[in-house]
Amino acid sequence: MASSQPRRPVIGVMGAGESASARDCAHAEDLGRRIAAAGWVLLSGGRACGVMAAANRGAKRVAGSLTVGILPTRSGDVSPDVDVAVFTGMGDARNAINALSSRVLIACGAGGPGTASEVALALKSGTPVILLGAPRSAREFFGGLAGVVRVAESPEQAIALARELLEEPVPTANRPRAARRASCSRKRRRRRRARARAATR
Repeated sequence: MASSQPRRPVIGVMGAGESASARDCAHAEDLGRRIAAAGWVLLSGGRACGVMAAANRGAKRVAGSLTVGILPTRSGDVSPDVDVAVFTGMGDARNAINALSSRVLIACGAGGPGTASEVALALKSGTPVILLGAPRSAREFFGGLAGVVRVAESPEQAIALARELLEEPVPTANRPRAARRASCSRKRRRRRRARARAATR
């Protein structure tokens, strides 16, 4: 029997680990708390450091919160505030899981190569991205790529933008495969009809 409750959206929070600044961690902790208060699921890299640890710590300050950590290793270091730890053993390749599993991805602060890859993978898949407190170079680079990129200066603003993005239809790249195939079939039929009309003129 199907549940009548709506599915809780998954919001990814990405950012630096050991190199995260105090400002980025403060933003991440506030962001995690606000995500949980909104009733959303928090997804992060799951490790016990930097933006990941701060976001999970903030989320667990809210009763009923759910946090998911996608870990690069098969075992070991994990934030104590992660409810569901997924040990992938995939190393940095786990960044693709982070990006593709998020309904909206929020990059907190400057980050590094790992965060940049997650943002790029999200944009490539059609997942909207919010850059929170990002440096100008990151805003200009990612803003120039195809995809939905929003900029926030505070966790409160990031949450407001996430609410707006969640109200929009799921991006085409994230729709179920059957729906994408049906859409492609319709496009092919339209092209065939257009060619047939052109041939009879």
